Amino acid sequence: MKIIAKPIEVIAWFTKDGTPHPLRFKVEEEGGESRVIKVDKIHFQEKEKLAGNVMIIYRCQSTIGGSQRLYEIKYEMESCKWMLFKM
Repeated sequence: MKIIAKPIEVIAWFTKDGTPHPLRFKVEEEGGESRVIKVDKIHFQEKEKLAGNVMIIYRCQSTIGGSQRLYEIKYEMESCKWMLFKM
């Protein structure tokens, strides 16, 4: 997987304790077009503390361009921001 580290817009549902579960996200491609990707499967999620910021990492799988692709998205707990990290 290649590191991308792009900010994304995510639709997610949250558990009672505040843990998000992503459903789909929108990413802007190089040409300025936006693409909506539905999260088909979450393989795992784990918490990580990076430079004092708590983040949740999700390794997910989706059908993108007719083929199954693995990718990682991160959620920063303090700022509530999402990032497409690897694809």
